[in-house]
Amino acid sequence: MSDVFAPEGGFVVRIIDLSADSADNVVEEIKGFPTLMHANAFARAYVRDSVELCREPGSAAREVLQRWFAFGEDAEVIEADQQGWRSANELDEFASHPASALERDWRALDPRAPEDDDDLDDEEMPD
Repeated sequence: MSDVFAPEGGFVVRIIDLSADSADNVVEEIKGFPTLMHANAFARAYVRDSVELCREPGSAAREVLQRWFAFGEDAEVIEADQQGWRSANELDEFASHPASALERDWRALDPRAPEDDDDLDDEEMPD
């Protein structure tokens, strides 16, 4: 799959609550990723952050994974076939090695976020 063949409206990342009892466990679907690389990077950072939220100081990798499978959130890129990022490929690494703030910053990759602060408010700033 190539970014040239992105679905209309861009790629979608589905967030899945691993602690939910519902049939599909879908929390939300985030739309508008212009490229597969962007969607994959977002999904990876989102899961990386979720794993870190499940990490307790001094815990072993196995304990981190147990907490993540019980309380974490997974992410998958929809309509990306085998090119979409999969958490299963990196979970052991995530659990074994804590992430930096940059590796966890899915908010910077979120297509729903404004591009800069100028877009937020058109009012004049006071002198």
